[in-house]
Amino acid sequence: MTSTQSNGTGYLDAELDAIAEARALARGARSAFERFEGVNQETADHLVAVMAKAAADASDELAKLAAEETDYGVYEDKILKNLYNATVVAKSMESMKTIGVLWVDEARKVTAVGAPMGVIAGIIPVTNPTSTTIFKCLAAVKAGNAIVCAPHPRAVRCCVRTVEVMAAAAERAGAPNGLLSCLSKVTLDATAELMAHPAIGLVMATGGPGMVRAAYSSGKPTLAVGAGNVPVYIHRSVADVSEAALMVVTSKAFDNGTACVAEQAVVLDEPIADAARAAFADHGTFFLDQAAQERLGQLLFTPSGANHPDHVGKSAVELARRIGLTVPAEIKVLGVELTDVGRHAPLSAEILGPVLSFYRTADVGAGVDKCLEVLRFGGEGHTVGLHADDPQVVAQVAGLPASRIVVNTPSLFGGMGYSAGTDASFMLGTGTWSGSIVSDNVTPLHLINIKRVAHENRPWRDLYKPGMGV
Repeated sequence: MTSTQSNGTGYLDAELDAIAEARALARGARSAFERFEGVNQETADHLVAVMAKAAADASDELAKLAAEETDYGVYEDKILKNLYNATVVAKSMESMKTIGVLWVDEARKVTAVGAPMGVIAGIIPVTNPTSTTIFKCLAAVKAGNAIVCAPHPRAVRCCVRTVEVMAAAAERAGAPNGLLSCLSKVTLDATAELMAHPAIGLVMATGGPGMVRAAYSSGKPTLAVGAGNVPVYIHRSVADVSEAALMVVTSKAFDNGTACVAEQAVVLDEPIADAARAAFADHGTFFLDQAAQERLGQLLFTPSGANHPDHVGKSAVELARRIGLTVPAEIKVLGVELTDVGRHAPLSAEILGPVLSFYRTADVGAGVDKCLEVLRFGGEGHTVGLHADDPQVVAQVAGLPASRIVVNTPSLFGGMGYSAGTDASFMLGTGTWSGSIVSDNVTPLHLINIKRVAHENRPWRDLYKPGMGV
């Protein structure tokens, strides 16, 4: 036995403690769910309302905790992410029927009845920890479920506090203790133990590729989302090149580029490429030369091609400093001009930071092809942005393998359902293109089972008639 395994003080004991906590919270959540099961829609909606208010009231505190603990992103933007989920997303849930009778089809004599899935394991990413926790807890309770959150090890304290805030509000309003809980001792084995525990009915996984694979390997029904290498195509028909550039810069710079739905690759139609480049510079993009691009690629990625965790979510000014450059304080995004996509061009991959890659293409066909290359390099199934006023171009881009085609609005704000008509959500499905079972923006309606109460609406003996009575 090594010293790290002895006397209750080493790694092995900490690992066992974490696994024991995961098991205990799963059992506690199951007990709470059994006491909660049978709740009516009105009661569930009231709990969601008080939880959302508590989260909104604490949005500043939770954002500060997330920024300090993870050292990723922008504190002020994290406040907005928290408020978006606690207000806009919560508001969008109000009209949803998730419990009891959902709809009645009189003609077919079918009644649909919503039933909860039980206990949800909510896997929380380090890039959006408190906001994702708010979303998953609200969605779970709206659908009549319990939830145990499993945060990234680098975001434990802020996620535990987020759950504490909402759980306290829910319990004051009558929810059973344990309906909302969060792992405080997080390891990969403990998270795996939670996902595979017999008490868990569904896994909701947001995280890196490794975590998504682990979730799908848990043996439980799983809603998981893939990576987001998001291209945006700016076509010559765009109404205002400068406004398009401002939208892209704002979207990518938000919270220092930690949202996977934000733009990554900007594909410029040649006739407006020079004007667009100038507009991006005017709106805070600093374009790097070839030598600086090479240094940035070495900084941002590990040898395996993953985003280096020490450089995720840093500002453009800070990233420039780390590669030996001094840029003006008002710079929001670093721009890199590329021709290729793939492992040999590392900056063409998804970057969880305020870096945009730029490509020039001759026409719409070449532009769509370049967007497809980007999607196939780590973003397939996620999102495509488009700035154009030509319906035929919209139709061509809509043929790409992406779950969201966001037109003439920032990809981040449109994709998450704020500035476009996608469902308001903080979990964006990527479809079977990336191995996900869901291509929707996930809502509480994805967290219920739907039963059909079906009365006879055709004589059963007609089966034996010629033509089956049709």
